[in-house]
Amino acid sequence: MNHPLSRDPIAEAQRNWERQGWEPTAAPMAAITAIMRTQQILLLRIENVLKPFGLKFARYELLALLGFSKLGKLPMNKASALLQVHPTSVTNAVDRLEESGFVLRSPHPTDGRATLIELTPAGRSVVKRATAALNEEIFSQSGFGTDDVHTLIDVLGRFRSHSGDF
Repeated sequence: MNHPLSRDPIAEAQRNWERQGWEPTAAPMAAITAIMRTQQILLLRIENVLKPFGLKFARYELLALLGFSKLGKLPMNKASALLQVHPTSVTNAVDRLEESGFVLRSPHPTDGRATLIELTPAGRSVVKRATAALNEEIFSQSGFGTDDVHTLIDVLGRFRSHSGDF
């Protein structure tokens, strides 16, 4: 395990930015860097919880998406769009999940160009157990206060919207 640093390197970077005469961009640089570091921390925590289930976060997201779909299956291109990832990433995730017995591929019944991804009983079971673990070990203990969570949802949602994310 890493030992905490004695001071915040992002705050130090902000001071360095200011000393270079880049004051107008110092705070935004620090905010963006802090978001990226926070993402790394959260992803590491999530990956540690998912490891016993043989999952990475990207594969878990796909299983969860399938679990929320009405029939437990979706066309690969729709899964790619909903997860906001390149189709190749979905293909790679499906390859691994299929090897693990968590999903099956089948031809789309009405679109010869499309492939369906379907959750298997083993996939449904693992996503249910993995979600329970994430809820218990990560989401219920996020490290953010209730007000902070709502502020983050609002601020990051507006950023994503202005960036054309949705």
